[in-house]
Amino acid sequence: MPDRIRLLPDSVANQIAAGEVIQRPASVIKELVENAVDAGADDIRIFVKDAGRTLIQVIDNGIGMSETDARMAFERHATSKISSAEDLSQLRTMGFRGEALPSICAISMVEVKTRQKGAPIGTHLVINGSKVESQTPDVCEEGTSIMVKNIFFNVPARRKFMKSDSVELSNIIKEFEKLALVNPGVKMSLDTGAKTIELRKGTFLQRIADLWKGNLQNQLIPVEADTPTVKISGFVSRPEFARRRNPLQFLLVNGRNMRHPYFRKAILNCFNGLIAPDTMPNFFIKFEVDPAAIDVNIHPTKDEIKFEEEAVIWSVLSAAVKGSLGKHAAVPSIDFESETLPVDGGQRNGSESSGIDLEFNPFSSAVKNAPTHQRPAEKPDRDPNWEKLYDGFLNRRPIETQHTAPQPVISGMERPGEAAQEVGSLQINQKYIFTPAEKDGVIVIDQYRAHLKIIYEQLLQRLKNQIFASQSLLFPEYIEVDSAQEPILDRVNPVLRDLGLIIEREGANYVVTGTPPGVTAQGATEIVERLIDSAADGTAGFEEETTENAVHELKRKVILEMARSMAVKRGRTLTEEERRELVSDLFALPDPSLSPDGCKIFTILSDSDLSALL
Repeated sequence: MPDRIRLLPDSVANQIAAGEVIQRPASVIKELVENAVDAGADDIRIFVKDAGRTLIQVIDNGIGMSETDARMAFERHATSKISSAEDLSQLRTMGFRGEALPSICAISMVEVKTRQKGAPIGTHLVINGSKVESQTPDVCEEGTSIMVKNIFFNVPARRKFMKSDSVELSNIIKEFEKLALVNPGVKMSLDTGAKTIELRKGTFLQRIADLWKGNLQNQLIPVEADTPTVKISGFVSRPEFARRRNPLQFLLVNGRNMRHPYFRKAILNCFNGLIAPDTMPNFFIKFEVDPAAIDVNIHPTKDEIKFEEEAVIWSVLSAAVKGSLGKHAAVPSIDFESETLPVDGGQRNGSESSGIDLEFNPFSSAVKNAPTHQRPAEKPDRDPNWEKLYDGFLNRRPIETQHTAPQPVISGMERPGEAAQEVGSLQINQKYIFTPAEKDGVIVIDQYRAHLKIIYEQLLQRLKNQIFASQSLLFPEYIEVDSAQEPILDRVNPVLRDLGLIIEREGANYVVTGTPPGVTAQGATEIVERLIDSAADGTAGFEEETTENAVHELKRKVILEMARSMAVKRGRTLTEEERRELVSDLFALPDPSLSPDGCKIFTILSDSDLSALL
């Protein structure tokens, strides 16, 4: 039998390696910019066309390459960064594996122009899918210019699974932000065709201010620590500026970005009790350690790093962040002169002295019908348009309940009937509704998922009938959108407008000027933020740009986010009438068992189930 094991050709091996190193156009930019930094460049320009599909070009003013070096740079495991295994313990450069450039040229068409400083002439190199097509002398600028064209042209499966231009462009901008943050002393620019970002040389704080809008630098407090094991510097946000979504959280070590859940957890623990449970702080923390005390050779992307003294660094980091929060009065103080102190989750003894009416009910008809001057003063955070949240819930039957299809049978038991009408229902823990089943046992319903399903079906019917309207806001709501999020918002904005959510651009800002009935300005902001998160995850609806199916899927996602914004939340007490309406409307739907996101809405406990629990 002939021998069957053989060496793979270099071109095939490079394509396999590219699967780990080059995952998307943003990966190409990361590798090329890191090489430029290693080459001593202090001015790096990046040009992108069609979100990197057609062209990625990186131009630097580094030391350049000789004719031989330019050719050798694209050979597998060829590098100028290390020469022996011992060098791995003293790494101070971004690259060292010699895999990035061979991987890039294996899945694209590459054109290089480079000239060493002081050299009279440079080199022009053309490589097509790992095959060198030409190398000629060239009159070019000092430094290096690399053009990467038609990424994944010879790997159709990889190209097919690239995301939409808006998503890929968002990832490119995010990668650019990470690279720019870790190199504040380098002048950098990114030209995407539709937008140009230019960054000056400056300090770490200046780079943060230049990258992100919203006067972010004034929301930060410094963090400093210097020990024999580690030197820590950077910034954390004040607790009052914690974000509900899209927090900016960056960890850097020895001039390199890294992902480190252990150190991230140390920072988050310092904010326990200072911020709401559903919010997250921003932080930008730099670590300087002995290169011999870390291992960056774990993954080809080099963003997973092991520390020799993790426990020690955890303690130093925690102490530094807590000390900074205390020093800058970010920790709340206790007023020992007050006669009433917060107890039992923030309630106070003696509601009269606190000025809080614990019995106040904003839904009371007596309050609604009272003259304006006799009504209790409304709390500033109460939505004055609260009634619109329940439009179609109490005052009218939902559009979708007019079904001609027979009512469903649920697990062999019919929907709640006269028994529920006579006995009523019970709300438990402001989360669940217990109502009798028609035959025996009880039905346990998740009130939020049930209302979400009802509203979602109503909105789908509106979409089908094309009856979405918009109401103008008296006070427009500004949305904080980072540069990386702008392409996604621009992509979904026409769909939002079709569904009644009007977002306009005012200079560098986005402003909500109109919302569909039932959606508040704050709800509109949450809808946009969740859509941006979904797009960043690459979920359905964002992969294609213009197909009818993709647009329809995107509209369904927007409708789901609208329904989440409008649905009654867990923790709200429902009246008997509200509970009866919710149960009735739910079981009038063709399929009441699952919520739009696939979660179970209710379960049935039979008499035998209840007996087994006792």
